[in-house]
Amino acid sequence: MSRLKSIIKKTGARGQFYKYIKYPEVPLSFNDIYVITKIEDRLDLLANQFYNDESLWWIISIANPGLVKRDSFFVPGGIQLRIPADTQSIIDDFNRLNS
Repeated sequence: MSRLKSIIKKTGARGQFYKYIKYPEVPLSFNDIYVITKIEDRLDLLANQFYNDESLWWIISIANPGLVKRDSFFVPGGIQLRIPADTQSIIDDFNRLNS
């Protein structure tokens, strides 16, 4: 899935169609990690560092509304980002919303 893609291609009885991706709310948790970013930080690299999976960049993005631009992996240096700890429940919610 492209990082900028906001639609999912589906196939139904009437052929192919597109559906907007819905992202779940990411509740605060005492287990969340907070980091101060450096200029060279990127969402995919942070996801790889904390989750061992760069494709989970979107979890960090939606957990930090207003701090991360939707059109870039890069984050400004010197800001505090929340890294959600419970990725499995977030992924489950994402799959439920988009099934």
